[in-house]
Amino acid sequence: MATIVGGIATSHIPTIGKAIGKGWCNEPEWKPFFDSYKPVHAWLEKVRPDVAVVVYNDHGLNFFLNNMPTFAVGAAARYDNSDEGWGLNVVPPFAGYPEFSWGLIESMVADEFDITSCQEMLVDHGFTVAMGLLWPKEKGPCPVRTVPISVNTVQSPLPSPARCYKLGRALGKAIEAFDEDLRVVVVGTGGLSHQLDGTRAGFVNKDFDLLCMEKIVTDPEALTDYSIPDLIRLTGAQGVEVIQWLVMRGALTGQVSKVHSRYHGVISNTSAAVMVLENSCADERHAREHVLQEHL
Repeated sequence: MATIVGGIATSHIPTIGKAIGKGWCNEPEWKPFFDSYKPVHAWLEKVRPDVAVVVYNDHGLNFFLNNMPTFAVGAAARYDNSDEGWGLNVVPPFAGYPEFSWGLIESMVADEFDITSCQEMLVDHGFTVAMGLLWPKEKGPCPVRTVPISVNTVQSPLPSPARCYKLGRALGKAIEAFDEDLRVVVVGTGGLSHQLDGTRAGFVNKDFDLLCMEKIVTDPEALTDYSIPDLIRLTGAQGVEVIQWLVMRGALTGQVSKVHSRYHGVISNTSAAVMVLENSCADERHAREHVLQEHL
């Protein structure tokens, strides 16, 4: 059976992708940010996931205002990157895993989630910046197969935090039901607080960002009490991307332990942060399996 080794929350700001593409990672103004991902790389090298399920929001590349699914899941063999106008380098395609994707889709539909199934899907910076931060190209080809899950954060009505957390629970159940020995990491991308337009452009709420980072670990259901209008008021129009973190957190099926977190503050008008949560349930299961194998 597939096992969820943990979850990662990370920002996906286009400026970060530009810094990666320009090779600015060791520049004084960028080095502290990129250095904060070194513990993430160490953890990934330890747990060695086979598949990354990446929860993000599409920025008009696949879906626009006239065609906006609430939840869309990739079921393709590969996912090509397209620069949708943010000045980012186009990166090589990412490997998919259609059989795994269809297993997730079928299970989540059985749990009464109306999923848009995408047998062709392009990925934008919401996906690629996160992948570039977690698996830098300097370390070689990306070692994981991927499943993109796009959440609507653009066109009203948006799914509520409670609905996204429930989606995560259904996702975790679907992953663990897949009948193959896989190690899976779930990545939630986006945010934290930011607003890119209107009279509140540049809005950041550090206090609420830090509250979210605390509750994601200790009490994620507390965040499900907020409505989308609450989140817009507290985090800005684009700060609602925190619902993608809630999908990630909902997918973790046991007690979690925080391995690493760092709040960076503002990068390009957006609060940036990273967090790694280990699924202790997964560790316990693998330990039991190892002991069992030793006695066979």
